[in-house]
Amino acid sequence: QVQLVESGGGSVQSGGSLTLSCQASGARPYCMGWGRQVSGGLREGIAEVEADGTANYLSSVKGRFTISRDNARNTVALHMTDLKPEDTGMYYCAADCREYNLNGDLQRLEFASWGQGTQVTVSS
Repeated sequence: QVQLVESGGGSVQSGGSLTLSCQASGARPYCMGWGRQVSGGLREGIAEVEADGTANYLSSVKGRFTISRDNARNTVALHMTDLKPEDTGMYYCAADCREYNLNGDLQRLEFASWGQGTQVTVSS
């Protein structure tokens, strides 16, 4: 079973940027990604990247967040730009995904494995 350890969370002002990193061990998942739990909400997947580099994003982060992975190092990163206060929450590295698409748009992203999470706080 894969183990996932996140790093890189912190505090940033609105409009700022932050990059999260994740080290996987124990397995090399074909699909890796990130999820988050923001205020009052459930944890949800927001971005995923497959071993061939194909990436997909929820509309709420598309255009602002970029996911990437290093297959040799078994890592995945999430570069977040134009952060907003509503992006504040716990961010989780994740693996082994299932996508739900409608007309080519990602509607929901589920993961079988999750890390412990790292806090991101965006102040206005």
